[in-house]
Amino acid sequence: MRMNRSEIHPMTAPLEQHQAEIERNRRSWQGKPLLQSIYARFYEQILTLVQPELPGRIVEIGSGIGNLKSHLPHAVTTDLFPNPWLDVVCDGYELPFLRGSVSHLLLFDVFHHLQAPNCFLKEARRVLADQGRLILFEPYISWASLPVYGLLHHEPVGWRQPIEMAGTLSRPRRYYAAQGNATRLFFGKAQPAGLEGWSVFYATAFASFSYLLSGGFSKPAFYPESWLPTLQRLDTQLSRWPSLFGARCLVGLQPV
Repeated sequence: MRMNRSEIHPMTAPLEQHQAEIERNRRSWQGKPLLQSIYARFYEQILTLVQPELPGRIVEIGSGIGNLKSHLPHAVTTDLFPNPWLDVVCDGYELPFLRGSVSHLLLFDVFHHLQAPNCFLKEARRVLADQGRLILFEPYISWASLPVYGLLHHEPVGWRQPIEMAGTLSRPRRYYAAQGNATRLFFGKAQPAGLEGWSVFYATAFASFSYLLSGGFSKPAFYPESWLPTLQRLDTQLSRWPSLFGARCLVGLQPV
């Protein structure tokens, strides 16, 4: 895939930008029923990988505006900054949970904000119980989604920049974004060295023009809400060719 110059490097900024985005996204969410309907379907897909019978706590890392609670009320929601709808304030690289006490770690649009994903994966392995699951929902970069993510979203794709796979990340930490990281790590031809010790038990990419054309949190929708069922049916059909039309992906990992 050919990249524009602005797409090559990941974004770094002061960490406070994360809280600013949460506040902006919460305002957008409350005034955009279309986005709420789209995300409800995303959460349904995530929940297909959750096994409630596994012992331990279900924890969401980077909960943002806290939408998961409406679909999984007993989940522990976390983020970097205190907000009234969150349960725990913590850094994903330093989780305040005992070894083996967590059955699931859920990350919705969070993995591509991890500047040192292997550092997080080490901590995830520590807190996950035997047979525990790490579930990621992320952007997927395809020929169709690249122009949208690369040109219309403020976060860069970061396609050509090396992904930092060190096991530590020094302070002070900064806001980071590279939307292409999950596609590169989990859908490439070879598993990167940083993923050793993990088994990818599920990885699927699917079309989501219903999401791309919704304008997300920051832009107006390109279609009326009444079109959503038709576009979602189209997404189902186009998902047969993810490398061409994929826009979202769902990944499940287990420590081995």
